[in-house]
Amino acid sequence: QVQLVESGGGLVQAGGSLRLSCTASGRTFSSTTMGWFRQAPGKEREFVAAISVSGAFTYYTDSVKGRVTISRDNAKNTVYLQMNSLKPEDTAVYYCAAKYGSFNSGSSREGILNSLAYNYWGQGTQVTVSS
Repeated sequence: QVQLVESGGGLVQAGGSLRLSCTASGRTFSSTTMGWFRQAPGKEREFVAAISVSGAFTYYTDSVKGRVTISRDNAKNTVYLQMNSLKPEDTAVYYCAAKYGSFNSGSSREGILNSLAYNYWGQGTQVTVSS
């Protein structure tokens, strides 16, 4: 069993930055792929970024590439999402998620992007970007 707790959300002006954190309980963090998803009002939950077990591989949705960095500290059971140059369209509830197993550059993208592939979810943290 893995419990995930997000923090770091808030209100920021367009162009600003936020760093989200997600801390996991349990001893399985170091064997799970970690992902960040987001859901804006009236929209479906969408994939943002994922990081492999070792942190060697990352994957981003096109809309955040170059502005967002996912990282993890397995010693602290924590995954981070550094978001820069934020835009109003980044406004959403951001969720941390975990799935057993890892991925590499040759892995199927479907297994990384699909929210149904993730076993555990946090409660979400609100990010609001004002224009």
